[in-house]
Amino acid sequence: MLRGFKNFLMRGDIVVVAVGLIIALAFNTLIMAFTTNVINPIIARAQGGRTFGLGWQLGRPGNKATFLDIGSFISAVVYFVIFMAVVYFLIVVPYKKVQARRGVAAFKEGGAVKTCPACLSEDLPAAAGKCRYCGTEQPAAGTAQHP
Repeated sequence: MLRGFKNFLMRGDIVVVAVGLIIALAFNTLIMAFTTNVINPIIARAQGGRTFGLGWQLGRPGNKATFLDIGSFISAVVYFVIFMAVVYFLIVVPYKKVQARRGVAAFKEGGAVKTCPACLSEDLPAAAGKCRYCGTEQPAAGTAQHP
């Protein structure tokens, strides 16, 4: 039983996912510090005055619980965009290149699809000769379909 668990943990996929998770967590901390210490003060300064940040006070002045904080939302969007860009350019792109050198297609794009005129299934491969759902013959690839 323990040998099976060890083999499961030592599979390549699990190791790749674990390393990716660790790298993502490290970037998470770095990007959160950037948005908290650089982006948030810039957004708060845009409001000016003595408010909690960029937004509107909905209730009693000085009550942070009723402050509609648009600045925090903008900061979260900036954080998300930066984080996803880091993950894509520093993890996904290099991983795709390494896998391509090994002859494996990672994160491949879906192929062209067509719609079956009989049952209207929209996920048939463009080269399919028969519909996988209703079994009707499909027009040859490259011929125009008329409704």
